[in-house]
Amino acid sequence: MPHLELPFFTNLLILLVFARLFGEVFERFKQPAMIGEIIAGIILGPSLLNIIHRTEDIKVISELGVFLLVIIAGLEINIDDIIKSSRGKNFIISVLAFFFPIFCGFLVGHFFGQEIMTSVFIGLCVAITALPVSVRILMDLGKINSEVGQKIISVAIFDDVLALTILSVLLDIKGSDMSTDTIIRVAIISLLKLLAFIFVLIFFYIYLKKVSKKENYIESYLDKLLSFLKGREPLFAIFFAFILLFSTLIETLGFHFIVGAFIASMFISQSIIGEKNLKTIESTTNSLAMGFLAPIFFAGIGLEFNVSSIQNIGLLIMVLVVSFGSKIIGGYVGGKFAGLSNKVAITLGIGLNARGIMELVIANIAYKAGLITDEIFSILVIMGVFTTLTTPVMLKKFFDKLDKKIPS
Repeated sequence: MPHLELPFFTNLLILLVFARLFGEVFERFKQPAMIGEIIAGIILGPSLLNIIHRTEDIKVISELGVFLLVIIAGLEINIDDIIKSSRGKNFIISVLAFFFPIFCGFLVGHFFGQEIMTSVFIGLCVAITALPVSVRILMDLGKINSEVGQKIISVAIFDDVLALTILSVLLDIKGSDMSTDTIIRVAIISLLKLLAFIFVLIFFYIYLKKVSKKENYIESYLDKLLSFLKGREPLFAIFFAFILLFSTLIETLGFHFIVGAFIASMFISQSIIGEKNLKTIESTTNSLAMGFLAPIFFAGIGLEFNVSSIQNIGLLIMVLVVSFGSKIIGGYVGGKFAGLSNKVAITLGIGLNARGIMELVIANIAYKAGLITDEIFSILVIMGVFTTLTTPVMLKKFFDKLDKKIPS
């Protein structure tokens, strides 16, 4: 079908309206809005109607969407949560539920003749559990405060942090030659740089918490500044400047700016800036992201999706099977090592299969960096949609089985 040339703002209007409309329909059926937004992009894009293409202008807006989505993910995590997820039995579950899938995903890519970096990215996307999607599913099921629900959230926090850490290392490797020795050397140096930076920030965070507990120093200073500036509107500008400063600092170390945005937003906690300020930041960020930028980003993924690029159906099927199976097995085995019963462990494994936002963000970054092909990108989009759609249904069934065991 020939491409219909339309002015930029007309394209943007059509894309936003269709994305929000489809997203709303999917939310009515208790599914993440992002699924509907991706489908809207597929319908409007080259795969079907060929009305809109992902122009440079739309790409810029999409990049802002990625930036804010990562910030939202970071705001849902704080350093205390990471420490909690890394302690005791939770650590065993987190490690097995992440590294077993990443290994299986890598093997699938390698078996089908993909390059080393492409295989690693397949493994990384398979290993992710998206925290925002997991929280939404558990809230819809009324299981957010259950034992299994809390463990799913704890593992998802660990997965998101580790996935973005590995992403930053992989992007650092990109500029080097691809010999095994060079990859290992660059990976070790990159990881040490990032870990050293994170440890410095953790100590700084602990110091800030101590100061804030004694005198509410940062919250008081921030309130005085906002009072001087006549209103709470400048709070978002201050917050955004802080995020951009961190992102710039991370970029100077050779990592992707997204990693800086994620780390910086984790430091914005209630104990440091106060409940009122945190809620204002969360509300403003969510409104801007979910109301405008995120729908454009996910619809943009639909525009990039190209079903005709998928030539290797065997690879597609294996990625889908491994993405679901390896996460369940990793979560189950980790749960058993942690002393959970069979039913609780397998419910945990199923609950870790929600990917969605973070998986698509990482796939999009890899695609833009030229590290994966059109075919792999489209396969990863299908995987993200498939696992996010099927997880709530399966998780509900297994939660119902667990509830039957508990006497009323």
